[in-house]
Amino acid sequence: METIKLGLSALVIVVTLIGVAIGRYPKLRMNRATIALVGATILMALGTISLDQAFQAIDMNTIFLLFAMMVINVNLRLSGFFQIITAWVVKRAHSTRQLLALILFSSGVLSALFLNDTIVLMFTPLVIEITLTLKRNPIPYLIGLVAAANIGSAATIVGNPQNMIIGLASGIPFSHFTASLFPVSLAGLIIIWIILVWLYPTEFNKVALDSNIEIPVRTFCPLLRKSLLATGGMLCAFLLGAPIPLAALSAAAFLLITRRLKPQRVFAEVDGALLVFFASLFIVTGAIETSGFTNILFKVAQPIAERGIASLAAVSVILSNLVSNVPAVLLFRPFIPHFPNPPQAWLTLAMATTFAGNLTLLGSVANLIVAETAKRKGIHLNFAEYLRAGVPITILSLLIGVIWLSVIL
Repeated sequence: METIKLGLSALVIVVTLIGVAIGRYPKLRMNRATIALVGATILMALGTISLDQAFQAIDMNTIFLLFAMMVINVNLRLSGFFQIITAWVVKRAHSTRQLLALILFSSGVLSALFLNDTIVLMFTPLVIEITLTLKRNPIPYLIGLVAAANIGSAATIVGNPQNMIIGLASGIPFSHFTASLFPVSLAGLIIIWIILVWLYPTEFNKVALDSNIEIPVRTFCPLLRKSLLATGGMLCAFLLGAPIPLAALSAAAFLLITRRLKPQRVFAEVDGALLVFFASLFIVTGAIETSGFTNILFKVAQPIAERGIASLAAVSVILSNLVSNVPAVLLFRPFIPHFPNPPQAWLTLAMATTFAGNLTLLGSVANLIVAETAKRKGIHLNFAEYLRAGVPITILSLLIGVIWLSVIL
């Protein structure tokens, strides 16, 4: 009976992770959140993980941090902050190469602070509008936008969901995490620019751009000042060593004290499905641990760790593209503390699972957001076109990341 239960549990876990990786199942209107939730519920019903164990498996630090960052991002968007950045980019771009560089820089830096998925969601329509107005080919700029968002998000604990999990699980201070991975992200942005200029020589042949183009900007100044104050205070708290979830939640709570903005408007734009997705994934990976499957994974991971961080990075990339980066991190989380150099392993995992998102068009949610948004505008960013840039960007950025982390840690 116990063997049957373990077999069923393994089947549910595999089917759930496959569903999470591909995003849906044929003929079923289920997204990643519902697939993860159904899988978690079945595992609890089977007794693979008890209800109490499921509650303990959910990392509320990560859930609170993710929710708080969503609230901050919504306020920044409503205040017109992202429109200001877009107008700044257009005003200062005097050539196609400069335009690409400014898009990469803006996307990378903002993704390090405000979640990569949020940045591409805000910037994709704006980049399309800019490039079409300037009569340029939008494809290389869109690839640059999302590749920079993925690479830039690796620089901080709050840059993407998997880094949040790693940052909180590892206990690595915000300042140390950023000091370790910011140089790698910066090098990655340079690599993206070089590869795209090389792959699209006709587009980036130093063509001068019309400097008289105006991007309409609508700002809500009181909310903008308040949002920037809250964000600045949060970042200062991070650097001073305050608990990261509490600092982010305090900034979000400060923004919710208002006489002007209805809370319904903010909460309506909070991605509740993403919070459900994370909570459910915590339960699924918790079931992997309670069922004993973690021991099997550890036997595979231990020899990898002994070979060095290059092997760990390679496996992280493969696993991230098979089951997505967040599940990959959750699978590694129980046994990274047993690696010979845990801080180095955590930072390698953060770097590799994030950079892995650039490998293919299906590598990260941010990639899909850009592709689907562009498709609705009549622009087709296909798998092969993305792969042409994604492969060299991923390989070179990973190589630099592995060398850097080998030297400094």
